[in-house]
Formats: sequence, C-alpha cells, structure tokens
Amino acid sequence: MSEAVAETVAARFGELYGAEPDGVWAAPGRVNLIGEHTDYNDGFVMPFALPHTAVAAVTRRADGVLRLHSEDVEGGVTELRLDDLSPESDKNWTAYPSGVVWALREAGHAVTGADIHLASTVPSGAGLSSSAALEVVVALALNDLFSLGLRGWQLARLCQRAENVYVGAPVGIMDQTASACCEAGHALFLDTRDLSQKQIPFDLAAEGMRLLVVDTQVKHSHSEGEYGKRRAGCEKGADLLGVNALRDVPYAGLDAALARLGDEEEVRRLVRHIVTENERVERVVSLLESGETRAIGPVLIEGHASLRDDFRISCPELDLVVDTALASGALGSRMTGGGFGGSAIVLAEEQDVDAITKAVTEAFAAAGFTTPRVFEAVPSAGARRLR
Repeated sequence: MSEAVAETVAARFGELYGAEPDGVWAAPGRVNLIGEHTDYNDGFVMPFALPHTAVAAVTRRADGVLRLHSEDVEGGVTELRLDDLSPESDKNWTAYPSGVVWALREAGHAVTGADIHLASTVPSGAGLSSSAALEVVVALALNDLFSLGLRGWQLARLCQRAENVYVGAPVGIMDQTASACCEAGHALFLDTRDLSQKQIPFDLAAEGMRLLVVDTQVKHSHSEGEYGKRRAGCEKGADLLGVNALRDVPYAGLDAALARLGDEEEVRRLVRHIVTENERVERVVSLLESGETRAIGPVLIEGHASLRDDFRISCPELDLVVDTALASGALGSRMTGGGFGGSAIVLAEEQDVDAITKAVTEAFAAAGFTTPRVFEAVPSAGARRLR
C-alpha cells in the first residue's frame, strides 16, 4: 500500500512541477489512548500512530523559493519566498508546511527552498492530528534532503514551535512527537517534560480486542479560543499553587492542593483533571505492562468523565458515543483529542464490534446527528521515508 501511495503522490508531483521528486515521505495521524491536555502541563501522555498518513513528495531548491501544493485543498501551487515568511502572516493551510520551514531556518538550519506536493488520509478536524502529520512529514523530508541530522524528538519540537509561533495555535508537544516517534504495535509513553519515551506493546488483535475510532464529524479548531482558555487556566493554577507546572502537584496531595485554591472553582476543576489524568496514564502503563489490557477500560471511562465534567470540553455527540458504546458492551470509551468535537475511542471485544458500531450509528440517527465515521485504530509506524 505504501509503495502505491508513494507512486501516486510522486506522479502527481511530476505533473505539477515537471520533474521527479527527490523522495517521498509519510507521517501518521495519532490517537491518544490516555493523557488529555496533560502535555502542555509537563505531564504524561500515551498516544499511538494511526495507519492514516500525510504523504509528501519533495525536491530541494537552492533559490530561496518554497512551492506548496495539496491534493486535499482546492487551488494551484502556492509560491512563497523564504525571506518573507513571518509568524501569523498566513491564515491558510500553507501556514503548517511553511511554518516548519520558518522554524528550521530560525533554528539555524540551512534550508534553501523546496517544491512540495502533499496528500493526506488523516481526517481533518477529527482530533486525530492532521496538522501535526502535515508538519512532521515536511520536517522529515527537509531533514533528509538537507542532511540536518535531527532526531525525531527534535523534529517534533521544531514542528511544535511552528504551530505555536507561526500558526498561532497553543498546542503541546504530544501530537508532533507521536507522529515522529511512534512504532507499529506499540503505544508511546511520553514524559512531555524531558521528552523521555517508552514504547509500550499494544497489540489488541492478538488478545481478541479492537479499538474503534468514532469520528463524530463535529469539527473543532484549536485556534478558536477555548483551548487557549483551558491552557491559561492551568497556568494560573500552577502559579497559585507555586509550582512550575501542574505535573508537579502529586496525586496524593491533590485534595490539599484543591483546598488551597479556595473559591477559584474553574481553576480547581482544571487542576483536578490534570493531576488525576497523569495518574490515569501511569495506571494504564502499569496495566499494559502486566498484561491486564482489558482492565484499562474503566480507566478510559474515568478519563471521559473528567474531560466532560472537570475540563468541560466534551459535547453531546461525544457523550452519546461513549454512553451508547458502554451500554452495548464496550470495555471502555472516552473522547480523545482537544475536545469540542472530533473523535471518541471505544475499546471492545472483537465479537462486539459490529453491534457497537450499529448501536452508535443508530443512536446518532435517532438524535438527528450527522452519521459518524467509524474505523479501527491499528497502532502503526511513525514518520518514515517511502522512496
């Protein structure tokens, strides 16, 4: 499949730019198993890569010109001059790849231009990190073509800077690191403070289980304020508690910390979610390492309740997925991603998948919601060169 995709994208590159590309690269979207909104609080996360990827055919240039084209967006080739790239100057899709070029150059890397053609199968707006996949695939291609020698975690850092500063979205480090560093058949236990990583075996099929992603078709946008409000609230909580980040509030000391916040009710809720979510990530790691995979189901359910009630970023469609899946025999379910729409995940026994999918689809129809998109999430490889 990868070879066929690479050939298709390379052929389209040739049509657009009149020559063969120097190479073709892919970077995946991700699903976060557990650990939501903890990444910008220096906490723990546990994503895994999807088989859905952004693919880029790229050729290096030496004349300070960047040419961009996407198979997924209407319009022709966009031409930019590298010297003209500046933060928050671009409100189009091109901000993501051009932001990566800007971030590499700002960091002192001698990128002198490129022709890029992109095509992606990562659902946009579904909370599955389509933007991070786009950033990482461009970063990896330029890293290879210009022999920059950067490792996956370093590329992820630069991609995060591109999205924070150039695009203007206050995202954490998880999405880019997942896209750059995940391994097939594993979930990535990532400490977002020091970027230490541990690959945790996560082969559900071998144990007779499946993990479904239910894309509610409700689009979300991190740039539209609510994400930023939650982040600012978490920073306020850390400040009031006198810690560098909420990661530093111990789970055993949570009640005492909440008491110190007094009548700051909104901040109390945010702090409670982050501290308990970090503990949930550690619990899931422990369960998976001890072979108790089915036991992570209740932890996922706890996580959804916390995101719904304390962080307040769920929505009726996400809650309906979770409630319906659990009523239909799922082992666990929760919303995943930034919130306010996007996707939920459902952990289920293999034999229950069809019944759960049918029940969720029928529940959406009865509620008058758009038909959801349901697919299996298979832990897949991170960013890589295809040809």
